[in-house]
Amino acid sequence: MVTFQQKILQLVKCFRRQWPLFSNSERTTVCGADCMLMALQLSMAEVNKQHHGDFTVSLSDVLETWNYLLHDKLGLSYENMKEPENYTDVKKAYHAFLARSNMLDLIDICQKCCSLGVLPENESISPVQLLEFISGVIDAQENNGSVLSAPAQINRQDQEHMKVAILAKKSICSYLSLLVNSKDDLALAHILNVPDRGLGREAFTNLKHSSQERKMSIFLMATSFIRTVELGGRDCASSLYDPLRAHVKGLSNFVNFIDKLQEIVGEVLNTRIAGGRILSTVKMHLIKGRSNGDPFCQAVEEVVQDLDLKIKNIIDSQQETLTAGTTGVSPAR
Repeated sequence: MVTFQQKILQLVKCFRRQWPLFSNSERTTVCGADCMLMALQLSMAEVNKQHHGDFTVSLSDVLETWNYLLHDKLGLSYENMKEPENYTDVKKAYHAFLARSNMLDLIDICQKCCSLGVLPENESISPVQLLEFISGVIDAQENNGSVLSAPAQINRQDQEHMKVAILAKKSICSYLSLLVNSKDDLALAHILNVPDRGLGREAFTNLKHSSQERKMSIFLMATSFIRTVELGGRDCASSLYDPLRAHVKGLSNFVNFIDKLQEIVGEVLNTRIAGGRILSTVKMHLIKGRSNGDPFCQAVEEVVQDLDLKIKNIIDSQQETLTAGTTGVSPAR
């Protein structure tokens, strides 16, 4: 019997194997539930700014719109739900955000797989199942074949450990995501100031506004600005009046570190070695200046070990696929 977790994994594997059917860019990444919710919140704030001049949105409104959006996209009944304010504009902004970020959400991938008929019948996921999974009703981790719908009680110490572990994993995975897809603004938002570079909300807001004016990704905006400053080109004088000028040191640190990771990708041809070196470099960057007993350091170490194993498993899987001749995609890519 195929477990629900295996169905979700097969869904993502299907996307990886046949990405040209889903997107024009091989730099496309999967947007999970947490990223979908964040993208929706940013989209709602953007629409509120247009209609009311206020770039804020309440949590209750986000959750209400989130529930409505999921039912709408999955084709489930929402007759008893009140349509959120400016919903058409919010939905349009949401999909535009994903498109700008080279991202596809789980619903889009699932529906595309179903329309293409590329998944066996016993691995298909119903709209209700996907709704429950994205909403958190279904826990993808299964125990003895039964789905856990309610988490076990945990004490405060375990809760703190869990928070640190989630932060460590999100930080490391965001660095990897940005390395694969430089248009992933959500990943950049997670790590712009991790570790602390003095790049707070003001810096991110300035970057976001500048990127919108230039019609480019936030990362490309940061890179372009730093290159201009460092190379001292003819546009450098105008940068003296740029709001980003106040964040040169932090942005330079961030951009140069990503450059360092990209150099590993370009110089190390062995994919296994490159993956391990990238993870090791990110780990050292995150724990620099922290004590060995720091809970965050321990969490980073655990996450890196887990991801290193997963990357090697992905490489092995792709090499098997390539040997079978089903795709022409290089495992390294």
